[in-house]
Amino acid sequence: MSPLEIAAVATSFLAIWLTSRRNMLCWPLNLVACALYFKLFLDVRLYADMVLQAVFGVGILYGWIVWRRGRHDAGAVVVMPLRRRPAMAGLAAGLLGGLAIGWFTSRHTDAALPWMDATLSSFSLVAQYWTARRHSESWLLWIAVDVVYVGMFAFKGLILTASLYAVMIGLAVVGYRRWRQARN
Repeated sequence: MSPLEIAAVATSFLAIWLTSRRNMLCWPLNLVACALYFKLFLDVRLYADMVLQAVFGVGILYGWIVWRRGRHDAGAVVVMPLRRRPAMAGLAAGLLGGLAIGWFTSRHTDAALPWMDATLSSFSLVAQYWTARRHSESWLLWIAVDVVYVGMFAFKGLILTASLYAVMIGLAVVGYRRWRQARN
């Protein structure tokens, strides 16, 4: 457990908690968390997750813009339904992305867990996109991804990060409930 991991965990926790509350401050904090985790994942050779943090940075900027435009007059972020076709397309993209990234990292890098890392990273991108688009279903995908992340991070000895992801499962449950209520 390094000071870098502690800082990344604390920042991520606060950012996810603010996201579950649909608070705009989640976006700048998520940018900081991405930078911290980029360095941490580089250090432990989880390259797909390292690159994921850079892509998340772009996604965070996109989400920040979408959320600023998608608010009620009172300032609350509007939650949008996820239709069946875009949901299926997102899941297919997650699968294809995981296969492509896994193939590349398993053949061209010394990645520690190339296939698992790639699959989780790919589906995390889908979940991030759905979050940016304000779909409550994003939280369900985050729950599924985070369950597996807990095991991967524990295996890599990132116990504090594994613990954060376990807590994030609970935050995702809370986020899903809150967002579903806001949609109704």
